[in-house]
Formats: sequence, C-alpha cells, structure tokens
Amino acid sequence: MSDHRLPYTVDLSNCDREPIHLLGHIQDFGILLAVSMDWMIQHVSINVADVLGRTPDELLGAPLSDAFPVATIAAVRERLQLLTPNEGSERIFGIDLVGTGRLFDLSVHISGASIVIEAEPSEHQPGRNTDTVVKSMLARVQRCTALPQLYNECVRQLRAVTSFDRVMLYKFAESGAGQVIAEAHTHGIESFLGLHYPATDIPSQARALYVKNPIRIIADVGSERVPVEPLRNPHGEPLDLSLSVLRAVSPIHIEYLKNMGVSASFSISVVIDGKLWGLFALHHYRPRRLSMEVRSSAELFGQIVGLIIEGRLATELREADEIARDLHDKVVGRLVSTAPSVDELIDFAQDFRDLIACDGFAVWANGAIRTVGACPSADEMPALARFLNRAASSRVYATDELSAVYPHATEFTASGAGLLAIPISRTPRDYLLFFRKEMIEHVTWAGNPAEKIAEYGPNGPRLSPRKSFEAWRETVRGKSAPWTLSQKKSGEALRVAILEVLLRFTEETARQRTLATQRQDLLIAELNHRVRNILGLMRALIAQSRAGAQTVDDFADIIGGRIQALARAHDQITDDSYAAQSLKRIIQTEVEAYVGQKAGRVNLIGPEVMVEARAFSPLALVFHEMVTNSAKYGALSDSSGVVDVTWGVDDNDCVAIDWRESNGPPVTPPTRRGFGSTIIERSIPYDLGGEVSLDYRLSGLRARFSLPPDLYRVSDEPAPARETAAATPRLARAEGNLEGLHGLIVEDNMIMALDADQLLTDNGMDAVFSAMSVADAKRILESERVDVALLDVNLGSETSFGLIGTLNTQEVPYVFVTGYGERLDLPDDARPSSAAIKKPYDAEAIVSAILEAVGSRPATD
Repeated sequence: MSDHRLPYTVDLSNCDREPIHLLGHIQDFGILLAVSMDWMIQHVSINVADVLGRTPDELLGAPLSDAFPVATIAAVRERLQLLTPNEGSERIFGIDLVGTGRLFDLSVHISGASIVIEAEPSEHQPGRNTDTVVKSMLARVQRCTALPQLYNECVRQLRAVTSFDRVMLYKFAESGAGQVIAEAHTHGIESFLGLHYPATDIPSQARALYVKNPIRIIADVGSERVPVEPLRNPHGEPLDLSLSVLRAVSPIHIEYLKNMGVSASFSISVVIDGKLWGLFALHHYRPRRLSMEVRSSAELFGQIVGLIIEGRLATELREADEIARDLHDKVVGRLVSTAPSVDELIDFAQDFRDLIACDGFAVWANGAIRTVGACPSADEMPALARFLNRAASSRVYATDELSAVYPHATEFTASGAGLLAIPISRTPRDYLLFFRKEMIEHVTWAGNPAEKIAEYGPNGPRLSPRKSFEAWRETVRGKSAPWTLSQKKSGEALRVAILEVLLRFTEETARQRTLATQRQDLLIAELNHRVRNILGLMRALIAQSRAGAQTVDDFADIIGGRIQALARAHDQITDDSYAAQSLKRIIQTEVEAYVGQKAGRVNLIGPEVMVEARAFSPLALVFHEMVTNSAKYGALSDSSGVVDVTWGVDDNDCVAIDWRESNGPPVTPPTRRGFGSTIIERSIPYDLGGEVSLDYRLSGLRARFSLPPDLYRVSDEPAPARETAAATPRLARAEGNLEGLHGLIVEDNMIMALDADQLLTDNGMDAVFSAMSVADAKRILESERVDVALLDVNLGSETSFGLIGTLNTQEVPYVFVTGYGERLDLPDDARPSSAAIKKPYDAEAIVSAILEAVGSRPATD
C-alpha cells in the first residue's frame, strides 16, 4: 500500500488517510511541468523529453521559454487570468505546443505557489461541437419527468458519448456508503444496479478530491506510472496534484479495479450544495483514454445535471413542505381556537399524526405519560425522558435507530425503533413523542463489505481491497423508516407554534418578534433599491410575490414585471452617471412599459421636479405596482378609465404626488394585504422618509405620496403645461413570432445560452445554433443557414465584434445583448440598424428586436 516516493507509510491503521494527492507520479499519456509565478520551471515529469526534446535536468531551473514557444506561453497566461489559486482549472484545446505542428490539449491550474501545466496529445474531431453535444444530452435529460427516469437517461447519454462498457450513477448516503441507482452497460456483462457499496470502498480523502476535482480519468490500470521530479521543492514540500488531470492512481485503487476486472475508468462528480451527492462511475474492460475535450464536456454535463437534480429535489421538498404547511396551519388553527393545556394535547393526537406520520404518539408532561397507538410501555418512559433531557431543549431530536444511542431501546424496538421528540417546555422538560416501529430491511451489497483481509503484499502489511463483488444480502434490524427533512421541519414548526400558543410567550418575546418582523420589512425595502445586492433582492421578490400568484405563469409575470421595473430604474441611474432625473420620466417609464397603447389615458401634470438617484428604485417599484393594479382592477382595466397624476411642492417643502383614477369600474378595498400593497405603503416611508395615504373610493382609487426636501430639486427650466405619458416615443411592440427563421446565439455562458435557446424556440424559431466563441460561430455560419444572430458582446477573452464582418458579408442581421450599464460603443462597421438590448431582457424585447432586424435586412433577388 505504500509508495517509495511518498513521505508517508500506508499501513493497516491509516489507509483511509493515504495522501493520494501527493503521490508524486502522473499517468503516462501526458506530460507535466510546474513553474513558479515568475515562470521558472520547478517540477517536470520524467517523460518530458518525449514531447519537448529536452531532458528533465536541462529544464529544471530554466525559464519556461526554454520549453515552450511564445505563442504557447501567451495562451497559458491568458487562461491564468481566469483562475483562482487551488480552485478549478482551465483548458486549451488543439494547440501547437512546441511549434512542430503536432497538436496537444492543455490543462492549467494553480497549486500553492506553482502553476501546473499538463499536456496530452489532442484528439480533436473537426466539426465536433462540444456545446451541441452537451446541449443534446441535456435536452433528453430534461424531458424526463421523474427522477428515476432522469437518472437512467443520464447514464444512457454518457455511455453513448463515451462508449464505455459500463456507466453507473452511484448515490451516497449520509454514512458515506452508496448505492448504484442507475446503470447502462454493454450486452453480456453482469449488472450492478441496486447494489450497495460500503463507505470504505471510497475513502474520505478520495471523496474530498471528487468535490475539488469533479472528473477523474484512469486510462490504463496496467500502465507504468511516470515520476515527477523533484519530489519536493526547495522548501521541502511535495507538489499538490489535487487538481491534476494526469495524477497517478493509488496502488490500492489500482488493485481494487483489477479485482473488478476493470482496465480503465472515468468518474464525474455530482455535487449538490457543496457536497458529494453522487458519482457517475464509468468502467471499461480494455484500456481507454477519453480526450480532454470529451472529458470537459462530461464535466459540464455533470455540473448541469447536478443543478437539475438539485432543482428537482428542491421542488419535491417544496411540495412536501407546502402540504406540511397546510396541515400545520390547520393544527395550529385548532390549537389557537381551543387553547388546551399541556395535558390536553393528547386530544390532538390524530392531528399531530397526520402532520408527522408515525406508529405511536405520546405526550410526556409533568412526569406522566399519555399514549395513542404503538408506543413503549409507561414503565420505560421515565428513563427515556431522562435520556432526552441530555439533548438540547430548543430543537427537535430525531433518530431512526434509537438503540444505537440509547441501548435500553433494544427492549422495545418492535414499537419504538425510531423516535422524533419535540420539547415543548424547559422546566419541567415536557415532550411530544412520535414513535416508529422496527422496519426489517434487506440490503444487497456488492460483495461482503467485511471481506477486507490483512495480508502482506508488494507494498508491505496492509488491508487488501476486497476481491469479491458478488451480490451479498444483509438483513438490517433495529431501524425504522427514516424521518424526512420535511418532517423534521414540521416538528420544529410545531414546537414553535405550541410554545407560542400554549405557553404564552412573554411580552418581551412578542416585542422581539415584532422588531424582527420590522427589521425583515426594512431589509426587503433596503434590498429593493440596492443594485449591488441584486441577487439577494431577486430572492426576496420571488419569496414575497409567491402568495399573490394563482398559477406559475402569473408568478412569472409578477416577478418579471418587478425585475424589469428595477432594471429600468437602474438604467436611469447608469445612463446619466447617477444624476438626478425628472419625476415625470420615472413615472412615464413605468406607464409606457406596462400599459402600452393605454398610456394616452394617463395624464402627467406638474413642474419639472428632479429626483435624487437613491429614490429611483423605490419610486419605480411603487409606480410599477400602481400601474399594474390599475391595469388589473382599476381605471386602466376597461376602455374608458383615466388616471391623473399631479404633483407640486406643498407648504412643508415636500413634493406631494396625487394619483387619481376616474371613469373606471367601481373600486372596493382589497381583502388581503399582499407584497404589492406592502411596496406601495412602505417603500417611500421606510426608504425615503416620506409619507403615503390611500383612499379606496367607489369612483376610483386616490393616493398621495410625499417626498421630503432632501430628495428633490425644482428645475429652472419651465415644464410643459400638460403632457400625456404617451408623448415619449417607444419601440413598437412585436406582432407575430419567429416561425421559419434559423437563429445563431453567440454566448459564452452555457446556462444563459440554453435560456436564450429555449426563449427563441418557444417563440416559434425553427432552428437555433449556439456558439461559445467567434471561431465556433464562424464554423456554424460556414455550414448552416442562419437568418439572424443574437450576439453577447463580452465573450470572456474576446468580443463578438469579430463576427460583424462575416455577418455583413453574408447579409445576416444581428442583435447585440449586453450586461453593461453604459451605452454600447459599436465598431464602425456595425450596421446602423443593429439593436442593442440590455440584460435582463424579456421575451418581448428579444422577439421585437429580432423581427425588426430581420425586417431591415437588404432585399435579395
């Protein structure tokens, strides 16, 4: 188990701590160089002469320019700018490494104070677009509605792309053990589907590396390992190869694979929430090396699949939470209406059991027990309560194997193998107890996990990897069905509810809760106008808007409208370098954006008041809500209603804005207070120190908003006597769809490209091609029909301006998309008619811009 190069002896006591990232070897299908930050060569693999024609002695201590030409070093420098030390690597495909015409693929990463460069012969296939491959794989995966179906489709797609003999999806349990939950394999070999593997088969340090470096190739388990010289740097430290793509394999893992008859393997980590959720394990029974390009595509596939699985799991959890929340509200409603004592909680046993499924329920209160269903005997309860008293009093305690932590539980596993306990007081310690019966489980392992034999081998005395992988069945006793996260959360919510309802929180607790609610409202209001916290703001908007939506489409419209309102306010800030803006323009922008042709029925009257930039976002959100409410329920919801918005400076030097609706349908006050109402009523008082009043008159809503003197100034320029919101020109809205068109998306972010692809497809476009770079886009333009192009300006190391000449020559119209707030400075050769859309964009903006671009292209014979 030990290696002569390792400064570490691996034996029976520590094989799970083998430093597999410090082996000092690489696999023989590539070469490695490690250089200092000033480009002096520190380490090389001893096979560098095969590629570079220079021996290790000639290279060590020499500048990198002695090994690589200028062009190669420049390419490496460019990739380094995208790297964070000890996190991730960058790839370069098909580079003429030493100027001989022979192409190599490079992987570059930073390890401590060294830059590690690995090279292997390129196997690039002309015409192969890795983005298209991944996109096609993901399209099939996303069509799967159920998770088991999704898992099976993932392994089928990976086997089709890699041609490995066996592809498995291996899911980890909390204990570190795992199970094969999906498998695709060649005909004639045995199936491993459903088999369990013990945690020791993948030691903890290996699992940590799977998180840090998500892909791992072992091209040939029988190949000779190539040493990296020298083993240690001048400071006595070995080179950390955690992120290496060529890192050699532990002798223990090689022996494990040989015992399985495997000659080559490839793994792709599935990481969810920073933890190793699962692993795609690919096995081949002959040596097989996947190209770096294919491995990179598989890595991207694994990352996106992880996000998809995480989203599906979150959806399942949310649905379970919603069901539990409805049950919780029903239970709490009954508790509030009856206000029972602690001893009377047993009368609610059925309600509690509906909320948290169990075989038996008990209330331990004031030293006495009352039970319903299958529970331990009354004599066993006092000792169990004393055991629970050692746990925290402020949280739910849950276990599916009570006997593992409380040995006396072995006497009542038939009725109480699992326990969920909710503390409902501090002194005396009372509990609601949920019990589950023993559930005898039969687990099929890939071989007996205990069959690891201590023996003397080529590496000295060590624990030999087990040799048997035949199905071995184990009967597990003493455990119940596990408590789900949703059930634990329900228990916690129930604990809080009972403490509030039954134990009458003190006046101070109520005051603190009120303060916490106010702080939460203030935080939401603060997030509404801070663009630098835009991600946090989006989360708050989504969470608060959910209650007002009846359907998913309603929810998307509400969120989209509020986000676009913020984006418009942000544009007003950045377009004029944070300068004050006309109050009329702020209101006008929201009116035009939402009601379109009805904008002429909104009259804006008042002096030219210039508002400070910090007020833009609150005002934009408030008037967005006012306009949308009027369009849904008020004067703008029919064909005759009118809205008059007037403003002026009052006797307190405040700007008073009056909103009056008339000639619309009868108005009734709202029966519930949603997030939109909260924005209208609280944004201006909390964010800006102003005042708000609302009057729901039968003839039409009236509202008054007051802005304090420090937020505005009155312009010296005279304002028009009267002007409608429709006076400002705006882009005509698109009519029709994109049927019959073939589009090209040039975007270096895969997720955003997929989103744009879906948007165009949903609006009728016949074919959509995606490219991550100018070179990829030109290849598509050479081989495919393209009617219009959507160009992201910034493509990382380049811009999409390099395509303008080609698109102009082929007379393909184009639309630019940019996330920059400032005005876009287009090259001289860009067509004057080319539109530029700022992110975030919506479907209507994209469709309108594309149809306008297509309509403006020169006519052809």
